Amino acid sequence: MIPFLDLKAQYQSIKAEVEPAVLRVLESCAYVLGPEVKAFEDEFAAFTGGRHAIACNSGTSALHLAFLAARIGPGDEVITVPHTFVATVSAIRYTGARPVFVDIDPVSFTMDPSQIEARITKRTKAIVPVHLYGQSADLDPILEIARRHKLLVIQDAAQAHGTEYKGRKLGTLGDAACYSFYPGKNLGAAGEGGILVTNNDEWNRLARMHRDWGAERKYEHEIEGYNYRMDGVQGAVLRVKLRHLPAWNAGRQRAAARYDQLLAGSGVTPPKRMAWGTHVYHVYAVRTTDRAGLQAHLSDRQIGTNIHYPHAIHRLPAHADLGYKAGDFPHAERAAAEVLSLPMFPELTDAQIETVASAIREHAARG
Repeated sequence: MIPFLDLKAQYQSIKAEVEPAVLRVLESCAYVLGPEVKAFEDEFAAFTGGRHAIACNSGTSALHLAFLAARIGPGDEVITVPHTFVATVSAIRYTGARPVFVDIDPVSFTMDPSQIEARITKRTKAIVPVHLYGQSADLDPILEIARRHKLLVIQDAAQAHGTEYKGRKLGTLGDAACYSFYPGKNLGAAGEGGILVTNNDEWNRLARMHRDWGAERKYEHEIEGYNYRMDGVQGAVLRVKLRHLPAWNAGRQRAAARYDQLLAGSGVTPPKRMAWGTHVYHVYAVRTTDRAGLQAHLSDRQIGTNIHYPHAIHRLPAHADLGYKAGDFPHAERAAAEVLSLPMFPELTDAQIETVASAIREHAARG
Protein backbone atom coordinates (compact mmCIF):
# COMPACT_ATOMS: atom_id res chain seq x y z
CA MET A 1 0.00 0.00 0.00
CA ILE A 2 1.30 3.46 -0.96
CA PRO A 3 -0.78 6.06 0.89
CA PHE A 4 -1.68 9.40 -0.60
CA LEU A 5 -0.40 11.01 2.60
CA ASP A 6 1.50 9.51 5.55
CA LEU A 7 1.06 11.63 8.66
CA LYS A 8 2.16 8.77 10.90
CA ALA A 9 5.62 8.77 9.32
CA GLN A 10 5.92 12.49 10.02
CA TYR A 11 4.77 12.08 13.61
CA GLN A 12 7.25 9.30 14.32
CA SER A 13 10.10 11.50 13.06
CA ILE A 14 9.29 14.33 15.52
CA LYS A 15 7.57 12.45 18.34
CA ALA A 16 10.41 13.15 20.78
CA GLU A 17 9.98 16.90 20.19
CA VAL A 18 6.21 17.14 19.93
CA GLU A 19 5.18 15.24 23.02
CA PRO A 20 7.18 17.38 25.52
CA ALA A 21 5.86 20.52 23.80
CA VAL A 22 2.25 19.35 24.22
CA LEU A 23 2.89 18.32 27.82
CA ARG A 24 4.31 21.79 28.49
CA VAL A 25 0.95 23.30 27.47
CA LEU A 26 -1.04 20.82 29.53
CA GLU A 27 1.07 21.54 32.60
CA SER A 28 0.79 25.30 32.12
CA CYS A 29 -2.99 25.13 31.54
CA ALA A 30 -2.59 27.90 28.93
CA TYR A 31 -5.10 26.18 26.67
CA VAL A 32 -6.34 29.12 24.56
CA LEU A 33 -3.89 31.56 22.94
CA GLY A 34 -1.15 31.98 25.55
CA PRO A 35 2.66 31.98 25.30
CA GLU A 36 3.02 29.10 22.83
CA VAL A 37 0.66 30.74 20.34
CA LYS A 38 2.37 34.11 20.78
CA ALA A 39 5.79 32.53 20.22
CA PHE A 40 4.51 30.74 17.13
CA GLU A 41 3.11 34.00 15.75
CA ASP A 42 6.48 35.67 16.19
CA GLU A 43 8.36 32.77 14.61
CA PHE A 44 6.00 32.46 11.64
CA ALA A 45 6.15 36.21 11.02
CA ALA A 46 9.94 35.97 10.99
CA PHE A 47 9.78 32.94 8.69
CA THR A 48 7.68 34.78 6.10
CA GLY A 49 9.28 38.18 6.59
CA GLY A 50 5.97 39.75 7.62
CA ARG A 51 5.59 42.27 10.44
CA HIS A 52 2.53 40.69 12.06
CA ALA A 53 1.12 37.16 12.21
CA ILE A 54 -2.30 36.56 13.78
CA ALA A 55 -2.90 32.89 14.61
CA CYS A 56 -6.45 31.55 14.54
CA ASN A 57 -8.44 28.34 14.44
CA SER A 58 -8.45 27.68 10.67
CA GLY A 59 -7.31 28.95 7.30
CA THR A 60 -10.91 29.92 6.55
CA SER A 61 -10.96 32.08 9.67
CA ALA A 62 -7.67 33.68 8.60
CA LEU A 63 -9.24 34.72 5.30
CA HIS A 64 -12.37 35.99 7.03
CA LEU A 65 -10.25 38.01 9.48
CA ALA A 66 -8.31 39.56 6.59
CA PHE A 67 -11.51 40.59 4.84
CA LEU A 68 -12.94 42.00 8.07
CA ALA A 69 -9.73 43.92 8.78
CA ALA A 70 -9.93 45.32 5.24
CA ARG A 71 -13.52 46.40 5.97
CA ILE A 72 -14.89 44.41 3.06
CA GLY A 73 -18.65 43.99 3.36
CA PRO A 74 -22.06 44.11 1.66
CA GLY A 75 -22.00 45.86 -1.70
CA ASP A 76 -18.32 45.09 -2.30
CA GLU A 77 -16.96 42.72 -4.93
CA VAL A 78 -13.87 40.54 -4.55
CA ILE A 79 -12.15 38.97 -7.54
CA THR A 80 -10.85 35.42 -7.19
CA VAL A 81 -10.72 32.09 -9.08
CA PRO A 82 -13.19 29.20 -9.31
CA HIS A 83 -10.49 26.49 -9.17
CA THR A 84 -9.77 26.40 -5.44
CA PHE A 85 -11.10 24.93 -2.22
CA VAL A 86 -14.55 26.28 -1.42
CA ALA A 87 -13.28 28.13 1.69
CA THR A 88 -11.76 30.87 -0.49
CA VAL A 89 -15.19 31.82 -1.76
CA SER A 90 -17.08 31.09 1.44
CA ALA A 91 -14.90 33.48 3.45
CA ILE A 92 -15.69 36.26 0.98
CA ARG A 93 -19.39 35.57 1.29
CA TYR A 94 -19.27 35.56 5.10
CA THR A 95 -18.71 39.33 4.89
CA GLY A 96 -21.71 39.88 2.60
CA ALA A 97 -19.43 40.73 -0.33
CA ARG A 98 -19.86 39.13 -3.75
CA PRO A 99 -17.19 36.85 -5.25
CA VAL A 100 -16.39 37.64 -8.88
CA PHE A 101 -14.48 34.95 -10.78
CA VAL A 102 -11.71 35.06 -13.35
CA ASP A 103 -10.31 32.00 -15.08
CA ILE A 104 -7.03 30.32 -14.27
CA ASP A 105 -3.90 29.98 -16.35
CA PRO A 106 -4.03 26.37 -17.64
CA VAL A 107 -0.35 25.70 -16.95
CA SER A 108 0.13 27.07 -13.44
CA PHE A 109 -3.50 26.47 -12.28
CA THR A 110 -3.38 29.95 -10.69
CA MET A 111 -5.13 33.24 -11.48
CA ASP A 112 -4.68 34.49 -15.04
CA PRO A 113 -3.78 38.18 -14.61
CA SER A 114 -4.91 38.99 -18.16
CA GLN A 115 -8.52 38.24 -17.15
CA ILE A 116 -8.70 40.59 -14.16
CA GLU A 117 -9.32 44.07 -15.56
CA ALA A 118 -12.41 43.02 -17.52
CA ARG A 119 -14.01 42.03 -14.19
CA ILE A 120 -13.24 45.21 -12.27
CA THR A 121 -16.22 47.47 -11.50
CA LYS A 122 -16.78 50.46 -9.23
CA ARG A 123 -17.73 47.97 -6.51
CA THR A 124 -14.49 45.95 -6.67
CA LYS A 125 -12.58 46.14 -3.38
CA ALA A 126 -9.95 43.40 -3.53
CA ILE A 127 -8.25 40.68 -5.55
CA VAL A 128 -7.66 37.27 -3.96
CA PRO A 129 -5.11 35.18 -5.88
CA VAL A 130 -4.86 31.55 -4.74
CA HIS A 131 -1.39 30.03 -4.53
CA LEU A 132 -2.46 26.54 -5.51
CA TYR A 133 -0.81 23.15 -4.97
CA GLY A 134 2.31 24.78 -3.46
CA GLN A 135 3.06 27.31 -6.19
CA SER A 136 2.40 31.04 -6.16
CA ALA A 137 0.28 32.95 -8.63
CA ASP A 138 2.14 35.42 -10.84
CA LEU A 139 1.95 38.33 -8.39
CA ASP A 140 3.72 41.20 -10.15
CA PRO A 141 1.03 41.80 -12.80
CA ILE A 142 -1.71 41.27 -10.21
CA LEU A 143 -0.13 43.81 -7.86
CA GLU A 144 0.35 46.27 -10.72
CA ILE A 145 -3.33 46.05 -11.68
CA ALA A 146 -4.30 46.48 -8.03
CA ARG A 147 -2.14 49.60 -7.69
CA ARG A 148 -3.64 51.22 -10.79
CA HIS A 149 -7.18 50.53 -9.65
CA LYS A 150 -6.54 51.17 -5.93
CA LEU A 151 -7.50 47.62 -4.94
CA LEU A 152 -6.32 45.42 -2.09
CA VAL A 153 -4.50 42.12 -2.67
CA ILE A 154 -5.24 39.43 -0.07
CA GLN A 155 -3.53 36.15 -0.87
CA ASP A 156 -4.91 32.68 -0.17
CA ALA A 157 -1.66 30.91 0.68
CA ALA A 158 -3.30 27.91 2.36
CA GLN A 159 -1.20 25.51 0.27
CA ALA A 160 2.00 27.54 0.00
CA HIS A 161 3.96 27.33 3.26
CA GLY A 162 7.50 28.42 2.40
CA THR A 163 6.74 29.17 -1.25
CA GLU A 164 8.71 32.06 -2.71
CA TYR A 165 7.84 34.49 -5.48
CA LYS A 166 10.93 36.02 -7.12
CA GLY A 167 13.00 35.34 -4.02
CA ARG A 168 10.49 36.56 -1.42
CA LYS A 169 8.25 34.42 0.76
CA LEU A 170 4.52 34.97 0.52
CA GLY A 171 3.35 37.28 3.29
CA THR A 172 5.51 40.27 2.44
CA LEU A 173 3.78 40.84 -0.89
CA GLY A 174 0.39 42.49 -1.23
CA ASP A 175 -1.70 43.48 1.79
CA ALA A 176 -1.98 40.10 3.51
CA ALA A 177 -1.42 36.37 3.09
CA CYS A 178 -3.54 33.71 4.77
CA TYR A 179 -2.36 30.19 5.58
CA SER A 180 -4.09 27.00 6.71
CA PHE A 181 -2.58 24.47 9.11
CA TYR A 182 -5.02 21.66 8.36
CA PRO A 183 -3.13 18.44 9.23
CA GLY A 184 -2.38 17.45 5.64
CA LYS A 185 -0.72 20.77 4.77
CA ASN A 186 3.06 21.15 4.41
CA LEU A 187 2.90 22.72 7.87
CA GLY A 188 0.01 20.97 9.59
CA ALA A 189 -1.39 21.25 13.09
CA ALA A 190 -2.56 18.43 15.33
CA GLY A 191 -6.07 19.49 14.39
CA GLU A 192 -7.15 22.78 12.83
CA GLY A 193 -5.34 26.11 12.62
CA GLY A 194 -4.60 29.11 10.44
CA ILE A 195 -2.71 32.39 10.38
CA LEU A 196 -2.95 35.83 8.79
CA VAL A 197 0.30 37.61 7.89
CA THR A 198 0.30 41.35 7.22
CA ASN A 199 2.53 44.40 7.46
CA ASN A 200 -0.45 46.65 8.19
CA ASP A 201 -0.53 47.73 11.86
CA GLU A 202 -4.23 48.62 11.80
CA TRP A 203 -5.19 45.34 10.15
CA ASN A 204 -3.21 43.55 12.84
CA ARG A 205 -5.16 45.37 15.56
CA LEU A 206 -8.55 44.77 13.94
CA ALA A 207 -7.87 41.11 13.12
CA ARG A 208 -6.85 40.41 16.71
CA MET A 209 -10.02 42.07 17.96
CA HIS A 210 -12.27 40.18 15.53
CA ARG A 211 -10.48 36.94 16.50
CA ASP A 212 -11.39 37.40 20.17
CA TRP A 213 -15.00 38.61 20.33
CA GLY A 214 -14.22 42.14 19.15
CA ALA A 215 -12.32 43.14 22.27
CA GLU A 216 -8.80 44.29 23.06
CA ARG A 217 -9.57 43.94 26.77
CA LYS A 218 -11.79 41.24 28.22
CA TYR A 219 -15.50 42.11 28.29
CA GLU A 220 -14.91 45.43 26.49
CA HIS A 221 -16.38 44.56 23.10
CA GLU A 222 -15.81 47.46 20.72
CA ILE A 223 -16.73 45.73 17.43
CA GLU A 224 -18.55 42.59 16.35
CA GLY A 225 -16.23 39.67 16.92
CA TYR A 226 -15.85 35.91 16.64
CA ASN A 227 -14.29 33.04 18.52
CA TYR A 228 -11.43 32.38 16.09
CA ARG A 229 -8.68 31.84 18.67
CA MET A 230 -5.93 29.25 18.27
CA ASP A 231 -5.46 26.85 21.17
CA GLY A 232 -2.15 26.46 22.97
CA VAL A 233 -1.55 22.85 21.93
CA GLN A 234 -1.66 23.84 18.26
CA GLY A 235 0.76 26.69 18.86
CA ALA A 236 3.21 24.34 20.57
CA VAL A 237 2.97 21.65 17.88
CA LEU A 238 3.32 24.17 15.05
CA ARG A 239 6.42 25.69 16.66
CA VAL A 240 8.08 22.26 16.54
CA LYS A 241 6.98 21.59 12.99
CA LEU A 242 8.00 25.01 11.68
CA ARG A 243 11.63 24.15 12.44
CA HIS A 244 11.33 21.12 10.13
CA LEU A 245 9.37 22.81 7.33
CA PRO A 246 12.35 23.72 5.08
CA ALA A 247 13.63 20.14 5.18
CA TRP A 248 10.14 18.75 4.55
CA ASN A 249 9.63 21.07 1.59
CA ALA A 250 13.00 19.92 0.22
CA GLY A 251 11.79 16.33 0.57
CA ARG A 252 8.67 17.13 -1.43
CA GLN A 253 10.75 18.86 -4.10
CA ARG A 254 13.03 15.82 -4.31
CA ALA A 255 10.02 13.54 -4.75
CA ALA A 256 8.52 15.86 -7.38
CA ALA A 257 11.77 15.92 -9.36
CA ARG A 258 11.80 12.13 -9.43
CA TYR A 259 8.16 12.02 -10.52
CA ASP A 260 8.99 14.52 -13.29
CA GLN A 261 11.71 12.22 -14.63
CA LEU A 262 9.67 9.03 -14.50
CA LEU A 263 6.41 10.46 -15.85
CA ALA A 264 7.85 12.00 -19.03
CA GLY A 265 5.96 10.43 -21.92
CA SER A 266 3.72 8.44 -19.55
CA GLY A 267 0.38 9.67 -20.83
CA VAL A 268 -0.15 12.20 -18.01
CA THR A 269 0.97 15.82 -17.82
CA PRO A 270 3.11 16.54 -14.73
CA PRO A 271 2.78 19.89 -12.96
CA LYS A 272 5.02 22.66 -14.25
CA ARG A 273 7.11 24.82 -11.95
CA MET A 274 6.80 28.39 -13.17
CA ALA A 275 9.91 30.53 -13.61
CA TRP A 276 8.71 33.22 -11.21
CA GLY A 277 9.20 31.21 -8.02
CA THR A 278 9.54 28.02 -6.05
CA HIS A 279 7.08 25.15 -5.77
CA VAL A 280 6.69 23.31 -2.45
CA TYR A 281 4.35 20.62 -3.85
CA HIS A 282 1.58 20.55 -1.29
CA VAL A 283 0.13 18.16 -3.84
CA TYR A 284 1.59 16.70 -7.02
CA ALA A 285 -1.33 17.14 -9.39
CA VAL A 286 -1.07 15.62 -12.86
CA ARG A 287 -3.51 16.05 -15.72
CA THR A 288 -5.13 13.15 -17.53
CA THR A 289 -8.07 12.84 -19.89
CA ASP A 290 -8.93 9.47 -18.30
CA ARG A 291 -8.95 10.42 -14.63
CA ALA A 292 -11.58 7.92 -13.51
CA GLY A 293 -9.82 5.08 -15.32
CA LEU A 294 -6.38 6.00 -14.02
CA GLN A 295 -7.59 6.52 -10.47
CA ALA A 296 -9.32 3.13 -10.48
CA HIS A 297 -6.20 1.49 -11.93
CA LEU A 298 -4.01 2.97 -9.18
CA SER A 299 -6.53 2.05 -6.50
CA ASP A 300 -6.48 -1.57 -7.72
CA ARG A 301 -2.72 -1.50 -7.10
CA GLN A 302 -3.23 -0.03 -3.62
CA ILE A 303 -1.92 3.40 -4.55
CA GLY A 304 -3.74 6.28 -2.89
CA THR A 305 -4.79 9.34 -4.91
CA ASN A 306 -7.02 12.37 -4.44
CA ILE A 307 -8.68 15.05 -6.58
CA HIS A 308 -8.01 18.75 -5.95
CA TYR A 309 -10.71 19.81 -6.93
CA PRO A 310 -13.45 17.87 -8.76
CA HIS A 311 -15.81 20.83 -9.23
CA ALA A 312 -15.18 24.43 -10.22
CA ILE A 313 -16.76 26.59 -7.53
CA HIS A 314 -19.17 28.33 -9.91
CA ARG A 315 -20.68 24.92 -10.75
CA LEU A 316 -21.45 23.99 -7.14
CA PRO A 317 -25.10 24.20 -6.00
CA ALA A 318 -24.06 26.21 -2.93
CA HIS A 319 -22.94 29.07 -5.19
CA ALA A 320 -25.41 28.76 -8.05
CA ASP A 321 -26.97 32.06 -7.00
CA LEU A 322 -23.89 33.89 -8.33
CA GLY A 323 -25.34 33.32 -11.79
CA TYR A 324 -22.45 31.67 -13.59
CA LYS A 325 -22.95 28.79 -16.02
CA ALA A 326 -21.00 25.93 -17.57
CA GLY A 327 -18.43 27.21 -20.04
CA ASP A 328 -17.85 30.56 -18.33
CA PHE A 329 -14.38 29.56 -17.13
CA PRO A 330 -13.19 26.78 -19.44
CA HIS A 331 -9.67 26.37 -18.02
CA ALA A 332 -10.98 25.97 -14.47
CA GLU A 333 -13.66 23.55 -15.64
CA ARG A 334 -11.15 21.49 -17.62
CA ALA A 335 -8.78 21.36 -14.65
CA ALA A 336 -11.63 20.19 -12.43
CA ALA A 337 -12.25 17.34 -14.87
CA GLU A 338 -8.61 16.31 -15.40
CA VAL A 339 -6.46 16.83 -12.30
CA LEU A 340 -5.41 13.86 -10.20
CA SER A 341 -3.13 14.19 -7.17
CA LEU A 342 -0.55 11.45 -6.70
CA PRO A 343 1.04 10.38 -3.39
CA MET A 344 3.15 13.24 -2.04
CA PHE A 345 4.82 13.62 1.35
CA PRO A 346 8.43 14.28 2.43
CA GLU A 347 9.09 10.68 3.42
CA LEU A 348 7.99 9.27 0.03
CA THR A 349 10.74 6.93 -1.17
CA ASP A 350 12.19 6.55 -4.64
CA ALA A 351 10.91 2.97 -4.67
CA GLN A 352 7.36 4.16 -3.95
CA ILE A 353 7.58 6.83 -6.65
CA GLU A 354 8.85 4.27 -9.15
CA THR A 355 5.95 1.97 -8.29
CA VAL A 356 3.44 4.78 -8.89
CA ALA A 357 5.07 5.79 -12.17
CA SER A 358 5.21 2.18 -13.35
CA ALA A 359 1.49 1.76 -12.67
CA ILE A 360 0.73 4.95 -14.61
CA ARG A 361 2.77 3.73 -17.57
CA GLU A 362 1.01 0.39 -17.41
CA HIS A 363 -2.35 2.12 -17.61
CA ALA A 364 -1.22 4.20 -20.58
CA ALA A 365 0.04 1.09 -22.40
CA ARG A 366 -3.38 -0.53 -22.05
CA GLY A 367 -4.86 2.43 -23.90
